[in-house]
Amino acid sequence: MNKTIQLLLLLFITPYFGQQNNYLDSILSLEDKISKTKFLESILNIKYDKALTDSKKYLILGEKAEKIALEINDSLQLAKAYKIKSLAYHFSSNLDASIKYTINAATIFNQLKDYENYANSYTNLGWQIKNINLKKGIYYMNTGIKILENNAKNSLSLASAYNNYGVLKNRINQLDSALYYHKKSLNLCLLKNDSIGIPFALTHIANVFIKKQDFKKAESNLNEALFIRKKRSDIYGIADSYLYLGDLFYSQKKYNKAINYFKKGAEISIANGYFPLRKYATEYIYKSYENTGDIKNAFSYYKTFNKIKDSVLNEKTNSKISSLEIQFNTVEKEKEIAIQKEKLLEQELSLKNKTLYAILLLASLIILSIISIGIYKKNQFKRKQLQKEIDLKDALATITTQNKLQEQRLRISRDLHDNIGSQLTFIISSIDNLKYISKDANQKLKDKLTSISSFTGDTIHELRDTIWAMNKSEISVEDLHARVLSFIEKAKVASEKTEFKIIENIDENINFSSLAGMNIFRVIQEAINNAIKYANASKIEISLQKNKDLFEVLIKDNGIGFDLNTVNLGNGLSNMEERMNNINGKVNINSKLKSGTEISISISLKNTADDV
Repeated sequence: MNKTIQLLLLLFITPYFGQQNNYLDSILSLEDKISKTKFLESILNIKYDKALTDSKKYLILGEKAEKIALEINDSLQLAKAYKIKSLAYHFSSNLDASIKYTINAATIFNQLKDYENYANSYTNLGWQIKNINLKKGIYYMNTGIKILENNAKNSLSLASAYNNYGVLKNRINQLDSALYYHKKSLNLCLLKNDSIGIPFALTHIANVFIKKQDFKKAESNLNEALFIRKKRSDIYGIADSYLYLGDLFYSQKKYNKAINYFKKGAEISIANGYFPLRKYATEYIYKSYENTGDIKNAFSYYKTFNKIKDSVLNEKTNSKISSLEIQFNTVEKEKEIAIQKEKLLEQELSLKNKTLYAILLLASLIILSIISIGIYKKNQFKRKQLQKEIDLKDALATITTQNKLQEQRLRISRDLHDNIGSQLTFIISSIDNLKYISKDANQKLKDKLTSISSFTGDTIHELRDTIWAMNKSEISVEDLHARVLSFIEKAKVASEKTEFKIIENIDENINFSSLAGMNIFRVIQEAINNAIKYANASKIEISLQKNKDLFEVLIKDNGIGFDLNTVNLGNGLSNMEERMNNINGKVNINSKLKSGTEISISISLKNTADDV
């Protein structure tokens, strides 16, 4: 054994003597003696190797931890409890449950930005699915390692990830790469005095040397790992080391020595419920016996292996059994020549029974297939019916929502009309009365009162425009056209010298949402007001057109115009742009000094009647 490693281990392994067997029981006994939070803390502080000694008790502790974490509403502790359950299920060979809780834990760790534990979840998932999809297993392992290298450098989590990644590299025969990662893992474990990780790294290094047929180095590393595990009383680790020693001698075709170590590993695995190790040991015991020519023992262990491997034997397995049966029966025939005919009859009967069994099995499969198809069709019909019901409920809910929204619009418009409208009308009346009452007042006061009265009147008109829009869930292009004409008639009264011209090419089927219709009207209104008040226009032309999928409006005047490069756009022009942006429309302003102004707006006719 490497002397440096041996001396280091003697310093920190001793405290583990005799502690593992009763450790989980001692934690369970604390449940009624300490507070829930302290009991939860005790569970979460258990080293992962305890799951190897008794996965059933470790699962019980994980379930208790999950329950407490949910009670105290602690997401981090819940994720750690899921991690414990994942590990317990892994070592009891319940892969589906193990993967489920790994993913649950990863989701929470990611939300909490606990990147070390999040990365561990990735590496654990890679390890769990390696036998299902090795390519994906390597991907998840590599992803977890990158996160750890950025967030938890020199951690034991990274050491474990390097070690497992090396195993996957070994599987695809990238042996130098595998050795590189195992050695990185070993160095980190030595740095952290990790007596759990060191032997794992040593055994995996040995496994690479076995493939390289450097059996001397392989045996040296395996003996070092076994020494450490015995010092720690690591029952699972000892069984694991025995199986690796079995692999070593099996690779050298020293089958009797291999059988000895495989049996040692199997004995410990059976006693402690280590299903994966027992399965592996049994498989290589039968293969070793087969290579020695001991067909009887090979057949016996092969039957045991298949009982614990799968509940249903596939064609390949049946073929192997038949092959071993033939060899076994040949040996027996040499010993029992006197009853040869009787055995032949038994074999014929056995073949008939197998044929009958195959026919019955085939018939059962056909019946099962018919039933399954029937159930599938029935469920498919139910799903379609359920989808129709859901669609109908959604449609009813949409109609109900639209009705409620329209009722709300009507209520608000009534309130505006009855309250604010009447109040503004009262203000106008009061101001007009003040003008007549104050006959002796100076002209400036009268002008001011007239201005306030005019502004209040404009406010009432704008309020009526708003109520007009709110009373409608949709505004048709005809409504908009009529509103524009009404406004132009009022503008003609206010500006008698201005000539108005309207050009229209509209589609009666076009509808806008109330917001879109109102914003288009306000922009037209603002453009006409600007042409009258500021541009001193004598002619204003308004064009309403449909152009393919666009509704376009052009307001053109012959006023004094302005220089777009020098003028500071006022609130009116800025408001135009903001209103059109709110309905995904566009506004374009083109003006030159002494040449008039053109303001064009456009809006897509797609989705113009959406609810607002």
